Amino acid sequence: MAIKASSKLPQRAAIKHILKKCSSSFGYGHERSLPDDVPKGHFDVYVGENRSRYIIPISWLDRPEFRVLLQRAEEEFGFNHDTGLQIPCEEVVFRSLTAMIR
Repeated sequence: MAIKASSKLPQRAAIKHILKKCSSSFGYGHERSLPDDVPKGHFDVYVGENRSRYIIPISWLDRPEFRVLLQRAEEEFGFNHDTGLQIPCEEVVFRSLTAMIR
């Protein structure tokens, strides 16, 4: 189910759907847990050509700016891979966005 289609769901349900899809795709579901350095309420993403790793709050899934990035990530890379959620965005742009969200 695409993120666009999930926007028909109530907002909280859409966020849970995205998180469940991301976590199960990366093996964070039943097979293994999140990496030890990812605090509760956060998840990791990889950004830019060098795939720099960022740990971000789950609450950002509620932000329209971040939902656009998730939609682009699903369209470009899909959610079915073992290397974590890759965000198709230049790192400097991602850092600017995260600075505005905080």
